[in-house]
This record gives sequence, C-alpha cells and structure tokens, in this order.
Amino acid sequence: MSGRPFLTARWRHLLLLNYQVDPGLLEPLAPGGTELDAWEGRTLMSLVGFRFLDTAVLGVPVPGHRHFTEVNLRFYVRRRSPDGAWRRGVVFIRELVPKRWVAWIARLAYREPYLRVPMTHAIALGGLSPVEPGQVSYGWTHLRESCRLLGELHSPIRPLMRPSEAEFVTEHYWGYTRLPDGGTLEYEVRHPVWQVTGVSAARLEGDGSALYGPELAAAMAGPPHSAFFADGSAVEVYRGRRLPARGP
Repeated sequence: MSGRPFLTARWRHLLLLNYQVDPGLLEPLAPGGTELDAWEGRTLMSLVGFRFLDTAVLGVPVPGHRHFTEVNLRFYVRRRSPDGAWRRGVVFIRELVPKRWVAWIARLAYREPYLRVPMTHAIALGGLSPVEPGQVSYGWTHLRESCRLLGELHSPIRPLMRPSEAEFVTEHYWGYTRLPDGGTLEYEVRHPVWQVTGVSAARLEGDGSALYGPELAAAMAGPPHSAFFADGSAVEVYRGRRLPARGP
C-alpha cells in the first residue's frame, strides 16, 4: 500500500505477554481470507501494553489526544498476497484506551474493537537510550474490576535475533479486521525493527472474563509462555482496503 499514512505516532515501551492457546479458540475469530500463523507449531495470543505518543491523524495533532496508553489483546494470522508472498498480520480481540475520541475514530476508520476505560501506567527504567533494566506495568478498570499487566527487565535491550519468538510477535506488519457484513479489511503498519529484551515475573493481575470471555481469560490466568519488552519507534498506519470477495 502507498500514499499518505492515515495515522502517525510513536509506540514506546511495549510489554508483550504471549500465551499459547488452543487454535480452536481463535480460528472462529480469524477474518475471511486469513489463516492462523504459528510460531514453531504454537498458536500464540499476546496481551500488549504500550505508550502511544505524538499521535497525529493525517498529519494533524489532536489537542488532548497526542499521548495515551493502550493495552490490546491480539493474535497472529497470515494471508497470501496476489504476488504469492505471505503477509503476516495481527487480529485484535480487544483494544483499550483512555480517550473516547481515539476509540471512536479507530472504530470508524478500521472497525477495530476499541473500548474506552480508565487506565494507568508505571514505567521505571534505568535509562532511556538504551533502555536499561527496570519495571513496567499497564493497568485499567472495567466494570469495577481492576487489571494490570506487569513485568521486570533484568538486561538491556538488544538487537532482534532472527529467527526468534520475539521476531515473530513484533514483526507482523499488517492488520486484519472482520467487517460487519463478513468481509475483511486489510491495512498496513510500518515501523523499523525494534530492539527487545526478555521479561521476568510477567503476569496479568485481575480477572479479564468480562472483557475477553471466560475461555480466553482462563488462557491468561497462569504465567505467559513468554514475555518481551520492546523499545518501540515511530510508526505509520495506512488506510485500510476491503479485500476482494473470494469465489465459491
């Protein structure tokens, strides 16, 4: 895809908790034209918290909506493009933000499952460039239930190893959304390769059943399969396009 990006921002201090789940839980959620993407045979679902900074829509900053926190639950898919190459992408199950306008414009432009909730964050790192060891947490409240994802960094960020699970969860550059009529919206996200480090004592505190349903909440009740911290970067999100209908 080309042209002017619809949204620009900086995504910083990404905390990614990755859970291995039964593919049968996610297959019904995959938009038409996509299939589940796996890492070494494992179907992963990631709970991701990060800071959204310097946000602008079509190059225009919106006062009061430039800096905020987001937490999203996502899984990984792929789609064969017309040239035969695989496009590796993500599907969002739920995206949480504290700004009503952000949730509204994302639902309108991308049909994404955004919800506005009160949110908090706490970032205590030993340095900014490069990022040094410390602690990171992101929290929210929904229907009077408070939840928080958190983790501890014990080593500085490093260049991304290839191939690796960290590469798999950070290097998906397409988003896919199921439209109300059953069609599929595809959009591109561009950013440079992120540096990462492992995270220990990573966990989700609180009950996410009201947000994610009992089965997905149960999958996140124990320790994650893996957890990473990424430094983040500037990002560009392009307008979506509807995929052509598939033949019978």
